[in-house]
Amino acid sequence: MEDIINIAKALSDSNRVRTLLALRKGELCVCQIIELLGLAPSTVSKHMAVLKHAGLVKSRKEERWIYYRLPDSADKDTIIQRALEWVVGSLSKDKKIIEDSVNLVKILKQSPEILCKNRVEKKRQQKKGREIAE
Repeated sequence: MEDIINIAKALSDSNRVRTLLALRKGELCVCQIIELLGLAPSTVSKHMAVLKHAGLVKSRKEERWIYYRLPDSADKDTIIQRALEWVVGSLSKDKKIIEDSVNLVKILKQSPEILCKNRVEKKRQQKKGREIAE
């Protein structure tokens, strides 16, 4: 029963569901997920921890990058496999999911290094804008 409750909790947030559907295309760096969702890195990290705890994603670290993927069929137990099939089957034609797919194509054209650099620069400019406004 605990596995089902963890899966249900993981699926109770639209950003986590969007992430699962984005991972259908293959492994993504956390910075790519951050760019897709438009959330703070700490928020995405929390979402990914919930998904990982539920067994819905796997991760690996390569140098300074963390990559996430859906479990391989050998890694999936029946409950996880059915949950992922249900999510994909239910939402693959959802307007937001289709929009995410289009955005993901653009995101994947950029290296993780560039995405991180752009995010840091954007944050710096926002901070500068707030200081000027004060």
